[in-house]
Amino acid sequence: MDFLQALLFLCLSAIPLSADNTSSKARSCSDVRQFYSGKGFTLNGVPQTEISGEHLRICPQGYTCCTSAMEETLSNLSRREFEGLVREAGRSLQASLNAQYRSFDTYFTDLLNSSERSLQESFLAKLSSLYSKNAHVFQDLYADLRRYYRGAAVNLEETLNDFWARLLERLFKASALPQYTLTDDYLECVAKQTETLRPFGDVPRDLKPKVTRALVAARSFVQGLTVSGEVIRKVSQVPLSPECTRAMMKLVYCPHCRGLASVKPCANYCRNVMKGCLANQADLDTEWQNLIDTMLQVASSFSSDPSVDVVIYSIPLRISDAILYMQENTEVFTSKVFQACGTPKVAGTQSSGSEERKKRVNPASTAMEYKPSPTAGVRLEMQISDVSSKLREMQQYWVQLPAALCSSKVAAGAASDDKCWNGMTKARYLLEVMGDGLASQINNPEVDIDITKPDMTIRQQIMQLKIMTNRLRNALNGNDVDFQDTSDDVSGSGSGMCTGESCARNGPRVIVPKADSTRYYNHPENKKVKGTGTQTHPSILLLLLSLATLLRRR
Repeated sequence: MDFLQALLFLCLSAIPLSADNTSSKARSCSDVRQFYSGKGFTLNGVPQTEISGEHLRICPQGYTCCTSAMEETLSNLSRREFEGLVREAGRSLQASLNAQYRSFDTYFTDLLNSSERSLQESFLAKLSSLYSKNAHVFQDLYADLRRYYRGAAVNLEETLNDFWARLLERLFKASALPQYTLTDDYLECVAKQTETLRPFGDVPRDLKPKVTRALVAARSFVQGLTVSGEVIRKVSQVPLSPECTRAMMKLVYCPHCRGLASVKPCANYCRNVMKGCLANQADLDTEWQNLIDTMLQVASSFSSDPSVDVVIYSIPLRISDAILYMQENTEVFTSKVFQACGTPKVAGTQSSGSEERKKRVNPASTAMEYKPSPTAGVRLEMQISDVSSKLREMQQYWVQLPAALCSSKVAAGAASDDKCWNGMTKARYLLEVMGDGLASQINNPEVDIDITKPDMTIRQQIMQLKIMTNRLRNALNGNDVDFQDTSDDVSGSGSGMCTGESCARNGPRVIVPKADSTRYYNHPENKKVKGTGTQTHPSILLLLLSLATLLRRR
């Protein structure tokens, strides 16, 4: 009996003791209230002390300072902040591409302008009135070259052929014997003899592939820069999925709800969340690297013999050589034209032959000597070196982005492996890190992803990268490609390197064919994919340092 009484006494004594323990666990929520208010949210309904967490749907259901409404609010905040981080990272990369675009565009435009200015000054001095009367022929040539570079539907081969035909008409008219009347029909027949009689020697045939290769490469290169920036813009605007919103909330703000605001997420835990939420973006990697590789090859080709600056600067010299050749062979060519087109009618009144001869240009006076600027080659090398360096820095952007967002500023370092937030509590994260890309996320423990449903916006951008890479590979061989106008599929508010009417004036218009098909991923075998470690490029980390700082302020 004494034993039963003693047992009853102990049981009754334990009741108030238990209540005291419960009371002691109910810690203050002052830090959470201050944090929540600092984010701009009202404190109505925010607990003063910890409450039971059975109502939580994302965070662990232990004692908490977060209500269901707070959890939802912070979840939406984590989504907006993450989307902002990705957009900011994209804008940083776009800014780099914009800078490279402006630099190369300025360089190549200066090449064309300097070449035309050299032609005008030399020909005006050597050909005098012959050039003055026919200046528009040369001006039209350079205008067409600029229009082609800017992305207009200009056929380079037809442009060059038309230039030589028009030049032949005017030179023949100036060189032919004065007693003949040359009608428009007759001059048209003369122009048609450009290919067969070769009045300009080998110059047109030699100049055409060089100019074509230089212009095609330059146009494709700046379009590659533009398309790259456009892909980044569109991909950076892809919204976060509901599953990733939950994962980001758990990573960023659940520690606050658990009273562990000062504890950083475990590095591998952060990487799994980022790899899962950026899985579709990582699938850009293969085609992105292919594009960058090809752009590097095109950039390198600018300095190959003959370099792009030599080709453009030497256009006046080659035209001068062609004119000199024709003037030296005027009598032979005139005889062949008479055979092909017939002898023109004799004019009613004839001017003095001696006067006409005085007006003719001395062939020797048209000879020009090409003297390349000593700084031209240096400027080209600097241009190639700078753009190549920047392109290499961004080559692994898509697969380095998750690690960059989980830098030491955001996630715990190796020394804190046992003292980091693992999604449940303050402890080591024991799960393996997933690989890159959508297919590798089949067993991602932090983000529930349906790998059979890739993001369609990103699949379309992968196709655009393929198309642009193919265009650049054609440019390496000097092959022009047809451009179908689907600018609505590429441009948008605040997109690319130029917008609206300014494109026609300031930059090349990019025309990207619509993708005919979309590639889907096959469902892989249901097995875990062991994560592979990648070394984050220093430039990428610097690029995203400010973004990581924002994420730290969760």
